[in-house]
Amino acid sequence: MTSRKKLQGLVAATITPMTPDGQINLPVIRQYVDYLVNKQTVKNVFVNGTTGEGLSLSIQERKQLAEEWVCQGKDKLDHVIIHVGALSLPESQELARHAAAIGAGGIAVIAPFFFKPTKKDELVSLLQKVTSEAPDVPFYYYHIPSLTGVKIRVEELLEGIKERIPTFQGVKFSDTDLLDLAQCVHKNEAQQLEFLYGVDEQLLGALAVGANGAVGSTYNYLGRQTNLMLEAFAKPDLALARKYQFLTGEFLNFVIKLVIFLRWWCPRKKTALILLSPALL
Repeated sequence: MTSRKKLQGLVAATITPMTPDGQINLPVIRQYVDYLVNKQTVKNVFVNGTTGEGLSLSIQERKQLAEEWVCQGKDKLDHVIIHVGALSLPESQELARHAAAIGAGGIAVIAPFFFKPTKKDELVSLLQKVTSEAPDVPFYYYHIPSLTGVKIRVEELLEGIKERIPTFQGVKFSDTDLLDLAQCVHKNEAQQLEFLYGVDEQLLGALAVGANGAVGSTYNYLGRQTNLMLEAFAKPDLALARKYQFLTGEFLNFVIKLVIFLRWWCPRKKTALILLSPALL
């Protein structure tokens, strides 16, 4: 791999823009990039993940989105990370090859969640088969056990993974187990891995144990506020950092209550729910 800028700070887990008839709305992405950079001060994106409903899209749709984000993000975004995980290994490999071909800044892979790996070696073997199709692209393991049901601790997974997957760069850690995260940071400081936390309402706790940054849906619209929290934490001004974290929590509590109401009020009108962050639905 060539020299690269370290991935840290905020990464927006992008929402997939759709037309009223359910087609990918690609022209919106140019405006989306400018909005993130200029209004939210966020210069990294995570495409086709949970928030973007990547696993509900076709392979062709995922490729189109990846291409557009890389194209529109050129000279504006620092990192465009493409999630290439899929239930089908050949499809995941195809998406990895495509991400490499279009110049993505990194790829991420979620653990299979139907026929689940139960042992570390099974999971690493699968990840190795995917990442080998993009041998020069930084790779991030996407750890989200609440959705995948794969309970293999990241601390265990990291042992020896760099030898088997040289492009391994870090983890999108979307779990509330801060003990696991802390052990990962503690044992891998020398390797300069990147641990990006994925539970927005608990980011401050993750920063305290050494997370390098964060990937989340709220950074699409609370990016500027969360960057102020990062600045307060770095000073350090923990009282101010807590204030910003509490504001994020209050916002999410409001959204969750609104989602519950909308599900009761219009259970068959999914379009109303799509206006909210898909990660919360």
